[in-house]
Amino acid sequence: MGHVVLLLEENHSYSEVIGSSDMPYLNSLASQYSTATQYYADTHPSIGNYFMLTTGQILTNDDAFNGTVDVDNLVRRFAAMGITWKSYAESLPRVGYLGWDTGPYTKHHNPFPYLSDVVNNPAEAANVVPFTQFATDLAANALPTFSFVAPNVNDDAHDGTLGDADAWLQANIAPLLASSQFQKDGLLIIVFDESEDFDVANGGGHIPAVLVGPDVKKGYQSVMMYQHESVLRFILKLLGANTFPGNAANAPDMSEFLIQ
Repeated sequence: MGHVVLLLEENHSYSEVIGSSDMPYLNSLASQYSTATQYYADTHPSIGNYFMLTTGQILTNDDAFNGTVDVDNLVRRFAAMGITWKSYAESLPRVGYLGWDTGPYTKHHNPFPYLSDVVNNPAEAANVVPFTQFATDLAANALPTFSFVAPNVNDDAHDGTLGDADAWLQANIAPLLASSQFQKDGLLIIVFDESEDFDVANGGGHIPAVLVGPDVKKGYQSVMMYQHESVLRFILKLLGANTFPGNAANAPDMSEFLIQ
C-alpha cells in the first residue's frame, strides 16, 4: 500500500452516525466501500484511544496528561522501516508545534507530540504540521506514505455537529479520493475515537469505522469485532511490518477488507 491516511472523528456511536441523514457524505463512502459494523473503542475518554492507535497501549486515561511516552510506537517503526509520515492537525499554530491546546486545536486528539521519538528529534517533530499543508502536499503529489489527519474540535464532531463534520469531510477528503495518487495505491480509514460516555461496551463503546480505497471491497460490511489495536496492526502490516507494538501484536487482522 503506497499511501495510508488515518482520520479521526470524535465521540459518537455507530448508531448515531451510520445511516444518519446528518452525515450523508460519510454514509455515501460507507455504502460504496467497506464498514466495520462491530468496531469498538478501547476506553474513555479520548487520549487512551489515540495512544492505542499509535502505541498499542492505552497508557493513560487522563486527557490532561502532558508528559512524554517512550514505548514502542508508529514513529519508531516508521523510522526503522524508512517510511515517511506526517500528522496533519487542523489549527496547529505552526510546523513542529508540540505544545498544549490552543484555540480549537486539542493536543490529546493528536498523539504524535507525546512520543519521545518526536519530542527528542527535531526532524521527526517537523512532521507535525498544520492541516493546511495537506492540500499543498496533495496538489504536489507529495503526501507521505502515512498521514494522520486530526480535524479541530469544531470539525471532528466533538464541539460541532455531525453535519459540520460531514461538510468538513466532503470539502477536504473528496479531493484526496479523486487524486491520481490515491486512486493508484491509497487507503483511507475514518474512525471515531470513542462512543458516547454512557456506552462502555468493550471499553469505549460501539463506533463507526469506514475504509475507502481502490483496493477496498465495495459495499462490504464486516461483522468481525475490531478495536483500535487492529487498525494499528493493519497500517503497519500494509506498510511491510511483521511485528507489531503492544496489543497490536495479537489483535485481529483486518485484511478481510481488501480485495484479494
